[in-house]
Amino acid sequence: MNSIPLIDFLHLKSNDLDIQNHAIQKLDRACREVGFFYLVNTSIEKSEVNGLMSSAKAFFALPQSEKEAIDIKHSSNHRGYGKIGEEQLNEVNQADWKETFDMALDFPADHPLVKKYPGMYGANQYPQQSDIVEALQAYYVSAFEVSQVVLSSMAQALNLEANFFTRCFKDHVTVLRMIHYPPRPEVDHSNGAGAHTDYGCITLLLQDDIGGLQVKNVKGEWVDATPMKESLIVNIGDLMQRWTNDEYVSTAHRVISPESGVHRYSFPFFVEPDYETNVECIDSCRTENNPAKYDPILSGDWIQSRFDATYAYRETE
Repeated sequence: MNSIPLIDFLHLKSNDLDIQNHAIQKLDRACREVGFFYLVNTSIEKSEVNGLMSSAKAFFALPQSEKEAIDIKHSSNHRGYGKIGEEQLNEVNQADWKETFDMALDFPADHPLVKKYPGMYGANQYPQQSDIVEALQAYYVSAFEVSQVVLSSMAQALNLEANFFTRCFKDHVTVLRMIHYPPRPEVDHSNGAGAHTDYGCITLLLQDDIGGLQVKNVKGEWVDATPMKESLIVNIGDLMQRWTNDEYVSTAHRVISPESGVHRYSFPFFVEPDYETNVECIDSCRTENNPAKYDPILSGDWIQSRFDATYAYRETE
């Protein structure tokens, strides 16, 4: 992998089947060979992107006490604010030098799924500022629509029905996260986010122009995922790799903390299906000589196990 491929979202949606099929084939190669690609010409309005960026700067500039009033530790379903050092993505490295805010779909307390899976379903913890909440919700809706087109294209690339993946998103646990990477302290702390793979199906990442994201290529070298204006970076997650029997690769990546005086903001959109989605090897991804490598697992069980491994507050004695 010398570079990260570029996919045109409009081509994936094109009514011209030749254009659409060419884009789907290009996406398929990117998923197999790299696990990352840039996505351009999406349907997300620039005003929504700007609103989200402004909201992140406003939220993370709030007094620490106000942010910690919605600390993720207060949430049974992993929603709210995560302070610096709360998460450690690389389990053998130092804690991440970042602060976060997580939200997903709101489910009322009396919803059957909340009662059954309280660790994944429930209400969000929102900041008090209504304009920040509105910006988060607007971007969530738009990013989700983009994700469903990408998943439909992946299904077609794998010779499946177009709705093979998207049908699993009725009561999904897709998470929008805001991340603030403060300038690293004088004592070296370049570990903005430790080397890791993502847990879900795919991730749609919006990032500012600061840079710092690096992707590990097949030679084991770290390659910069340089910010590209008006684009998203899409990567394969662990669930999709399991589903496709390693045909689609969940690639390791990390974030280097900004230099002194620089703040970085990014917005991963973790596309994760319904908790009870049975992730089992796709028929088109296994043969007699290449049998299924993974046992079937419920999507939610997998994701919750990864939360437990990377967040100190979820560890049990």
